[in-house]
Amino acid sequence: MSDVETYFHLAEEEKDDAQRASLLEDVAKEIAAADAYVSGLETKTLLAGENDRLNAIVTIKPGAGGTESQDWAEMLLRMYMRWSEQKDFRASLVDSTPGEEAGIKSATVLIEGENAYGMLVGESGVHRLVRISPFDQAARRHTSFASVFVIPEIDDQIEINVRPEDLRVDTFRAGGHGGQNVNKVESAVRITHLPSGIVVQCQNERSQHKNREIAMKMLRSQLYELEIEKRREDLRKLDASKPEISFGSQIRSYTLQPYQLIKDVRTKVERGDVDKVLNGDLDEFIRAFLLYRRDLDVAPARK
Repeated sequence: MSDVETYFHLAEEEKDDAQRASLLEDVAKEIAAADAYVSGLETKTLLAGENDRLNAIVTIKPGAGGTESQDWAEMLLRMYMRWSEQKDFRASLVDSTPGEEAGIKSATVLIEGENAYGMLVGESGVHRLVRISPFDQAARRHTSFASVFVIPEIDDQIEINVRPEDLRVDTFRAGGHGGQNVNKVESAVRITHLPSGIVVQCQNERSQHKNREIAMKMLRSQLYELEIEKRREDLRKLDASKPEISFGSQIRSYTLQPYQLIKDVRTKVERGDVDKVLNGDLDEFIRAFLLYRRDLDVAPARK
């Protein structure tokens, strides 16, 4: 703020219009930098949840609509991978099933970094895309849906007991390109947790042992999230009037034609620079959701 004041006073005293304009540009840059810094600090103070500090497991699946929705799912996958790069997080594609023509049928990404889950938890839900389909020869406008589900990667301090007799482990040949083992050795692993019906699989590693290790970690995380969801449901029954964040509802719309606008249904944040957002610039949406979540938590206390 001291720099801002200095630039501003210099601009007031400057008689040359060009120099004054240059100094005012410096003022604007300093204010923007200060705003970004304060916003970053505020975001960190909002990440106080029990699991916010943990890594995130992000699963993306297309809705009905075939190739169009599968392509949209891949666009979302790319968006989160780019966001991870910008945050200097490590993003590992744990499992992916390609579509017949384009896009993906499903994908699971492990994003490792401080507060990754806390920042991405608000991305869970249905994402809606409106655009002129590149797969429609008549160039008609299509609406596509894809779901994003984010859970924390639980650490070793949290005990989740999984009995061997409750598991069914299947191995199969990994699909995809590259590697001598692909389609020759049954290195991919699928684990079914019989009591809950949860199914996880991993085919990213060449080693069956490594794939099983990653799949078990995913299973333990999903069992943990299942338990947390049971507790949430109990709280909802106790306080039915409290607004809830539903993972099954549409949370954001991305309109590319006839105009360009991305709008978050919950926080009402709107962005017109859609290319920037689809390239991973999600900070404004993330911060707005964290404020929205805080207000939901504070509202009952105010009553």
